[in-house]
Amino acid sequence: MLSLDQDAIVAAPNHHRVAYEDDRVRVLETIVLPGETTPLHAHAWPGTLYVLSGSAFVRRDAQGAVTLDSRLAGVCLHAGQALWTEPLGPHTLEIVGETPIHIIGTELKAIN
Repeated sequence: MLSLDQDAIVAAPNHHRVAYEDDRVRVLETIVLPGETTPLHAHAWPGTLYVLSGSAFVRRDAQGAVTLDSRLAGVCLHAGQALWTEPLGPHTLEIVGETPIHIIGTELKAIN
């Protein structure tokens, strides 16, 4: 189970903002600028992501090991794209592209 201090809002508040929350869902706005790396944080619930702007990124686990380099994996986030995501354990996200990542995520608290 995710500890409160790992939650994206607590651990990485400069990159995550709650737009709406009730007992069933939480809507997060996430913005990470080029060259920035988020602090170590996690997402406890599955949900959808809607991409407002995308970029190349590198995700690392709590030990700093690369778990996904979007450039090598052929993952490309595009504006207007919608995705499903499962809960994601502790990680950082480094933006290595030239544009910000700006995402609206709807986390489904009631199904977990």
